[in-house]
Amino acid sequence: MADFAQNGVIGTLHNLRNRSTEELEAELVKFSADTPMALLLPCLFSELEGNALPAIVEELSKVPYLNEIIIGLDRANEAQFNEAREFFKSLPNSVILWNDGPRLQNVANLLAEKGLAPTEPGKGRNVWYCLGYFLASDKSEAVALHDCDILTYDRSMPAKLLYPLVHPAFQYQFCKGYYYRAASGKLHGRVFRLLVTPIIRAMKQVLGRQDYLDYMGSFRYALAGEFSMRSEVVTSLRIPGDWGLEIGTLSEMFRNCAVNRICQVDIADSYDHKHQPVSEDDSKAGLHRMAHDIFKALFRKLAVEEGVVWTPHLIRTLKACYYRTALDVVDHYHNDALMAGLKLDRHREEATVELFSQIMVDAGEEFLTRSSEAPFIHNWSRVTSAIPDIYDQLLEAVAADNDL
Repeated sequence: MADFAQNGVIGTLHNLRNRSTEELEAELVKFSADTPMALLLPCLFSELEGNALPAIVEELSKVPYLNEIIIGLDRANEAQFNEAREFFKSLPNSVILWNDGPRLQNVANLLAEKGLAPTEPGKGRNVWYCLGYFLASDKSEAVALHDCDILTYDRSMPAKLLYPLVHPAFQYQFCKGYYYRAASGKLHGRVFRLLVTPIIRAMKQVLGRQDYLDYMGSFRYALAGEFSMRSEVVTSLRIPGDWGLEIGTLSEMFRNCAVNRICQVDIADSYDHKHQPVSEDDSKAGLHRMAHDIFKALFRKLAVEEGVVWTPHLIRTLKACYYRTALDVVDHYHNDALMAGLKLDRHREEATVELFSQIMVDAGEEFLTRSSEAPFIHNWSRVTSAIPDIYDQLLEAVAADNDL
């Protein structure tokens, strides 16, 4: 993004286009002697057959500074796992967590006996096991994560994510990537544009100034799936077990880190990946499910961090404010797209806002009636306390699967 503004409570590191990827990587090679770095790749087997992941692997095979690459593989049988081993063999220092394999299932069963196993399949569970392996291997001090469906990928992304954490003059513990979402002449990023931005503005108007809302409002793209963190904050990280992974992770960093130890970095001039359907009639799928979980995550966090007492009346007031604010945002994005020569279906945008308004009420009702539910997967500090040798068992299972 072509700007240099620092207009939030976290640091923003811009792409001022004065340095090449090769320059950054040369420095990262030097920094890696003191701060070894890892990369997590949570993926589905089906992504190995798509257009994005083969290009990602080709780019990552050229990266010179990574100490380990940890691949979390979901929805794969034995034949597919063996195919994945062949697929990823060009990546140096890489290991695959076959999450559906019998050895890691035995580890999951052990966790379940203690009530510590993630119960809901998906990216959150995949990332949680990968982070557990990252801690167990104890080979690296900083770790980055990005999705495996990025169609516009290049190897500058992990370099930009890790650089703020490992530069000896910086003090950051967590870094969030950002970019703008446009492809094929269309403006994307609907959930962030039409939900996250207007609901944070509406919450500020209805609830008054809150430190948490100032923090969340500082992120250029809070739903980006690309972020990095230092190892010291990983052990206490409670990952949401639903589709609120990105919002929940940012919320955990707000709780566990000083804001001056958190930054965001511009990692791409443009970004495109797999687009989720809205799924208007299916509350368990697509953007419908994502929106529901994001609203619940925000309700929960404001109750915990700011002591907000949610009531049905307050939620209805917030709905009205959100709806009006979101329609104003639609106006701005419509004009923005028109000036940039991009397509934006205004009718569909406003229909999506109407759907999100109703989802917000549904999520609020569920939060009020099921406020005792455990929203997070237990952190690894809790797990190692309950099962002291869990790291050894995790390492042994992965080593056996990978013939290490």
